[in-house]
Amino acid sequence: VTEAQFNQMFPNRNPFYTYSGLVSALSSYPAFANTGSDTLKKQEAAAFLGNVAQESGHLRYIVELDTANYPFYCDNTSVLYPCAPGKQYYGRGPIQLSWNVNYGAAGAALGLPLLTNPDLVAQDSSVAWKTALWFWNTQSGAGTMTPHNAIVNGSGFGETIRSINGAKECNGLNPAAVENRVNFFTIFANLLGISTGNNLRC
Repeated sequence: VTEAQFNQMFPNRNPFYTYSGLVSALSSYPAFANTGSDTLKKQEAAAFLGNVAQESGHLRYIVELDTANYPFYCDNTSVLYPCAPGKQYYGRGPIQLSWNVNYGAAGAALGLPLLTNPDLVAQDSSVAWKTALWFWNTQSGAGTMTPHNAIVNGSGFGETIRSINGAKECNGLNPAAVENRVNFFTIFANLLGISTGNNLRC
C-alpha cells in the first residue's frame, strides 16, 4: 500500500495516524502482508485496513468514544498483568486495544511498558499501529485463528471479523457492522487492484 493509496483510503483521518507510523510498525511483524503471492499480500493489507476503518471510524478516533465504559476495563483476577494504580485500559488505537490483560500482553510482546503507561497507545503513532498489528498477527479473540492466518490460509475475511469482534457481530448479531467491514475491505481491495476472495462474512 503506497502512501497515496493510504491517503485515498483514509482522506479524513486524524493526523495522529501517520503512514510513516504504520510503516515503522511493520518491522515488529515481518510476515504481515508479506506472506504468499502478491495478491495474498495485498488481500491481507486490505483486510487489515478494512477492519481498522470499522474499528476506528476511518481512523478518526484514537480513543474509545463511550467514556462511561472507561472504568470497567480492569480484570482484577489477572495475576500476570494486574491493573496499575490509577490507570485505565479503555480502547485505544486502530483496533481499539482494551483491557489490562491485552495491554500487558501487547506490551510484553512489543517490549513496551503498556501496562503501566497505557496512554502510550494514544500518544505515539507507531506504538498505536504496533498494537493493532500485535492483535492481527498473534490473537484469535472470539475466533479460532489469528486474522493473519485467516487470510494467508484461505479461510477468508469473515474469519478476521470473527477474531476481532465475533462475539458482538457474527452469527447474525450485528449484520450491519459486518456489512460495513466487508464494504471497506471490498473498496480497499479494488483500490489495490485485487479480488476479495471468498467467505467474506461470519
